Amino acid sequence: MIKDIEIREATLQDLPEITSIFRDTVRSVNSNDYSEKQIKAWSSGADDMDVWKERIENLYFIVAEYRNEIVGFAHIKKGCHLDGLYVHKNYQRQTIGSKLLRIAESHIMAEGYEIINADASITAVDFFDSHYFEQIKKQKKSYKGMGFASSIFSKKL
Repeated sequence: MIKDIEIREATLQDLPEITSIFRDTVRSVNSNDYSEKQIKAWSSGADDMDVWKERIENLYFIVAEYRNEIVGFAHIKKGCHLDGLYVHKNYQRQTIGSKLLRIAESHIMAEGYEIINADASITAVDFFDSHYFEQIKKQKKSYKGMGFASSIFSKKL
């Protein structure tokens, strides 16, 4: 467990680290649950800088820093929808995701919402289960012509 994690809002200067974490996490952590073709398509999302810039500029987007290095991030859209939560591949299972989730939940409650929703990969099912989310349904999402098994989760705050 890492204790000296600092959570702050993301800036455009964080883009290289954020996209690197996204790409590397998908390629290493999610590769156990998805095919090589799916991982290639999914991780290529790191290259769409306009999408990442728009997220940072228009969503509640936070990063976790440890020793001046970004080790994770999360972003919320539509008020109460956790749109993404990623932790650096070398910092998995060290409470970083839990801290990001806790801050995201606090922000959602401060905005007046009583529920948090999330679409999550099958890799993240255990994480959401351990944080008291209810798996609403399993689904297949399409991204860049590939189908991806995922789940919709919800939690009353």
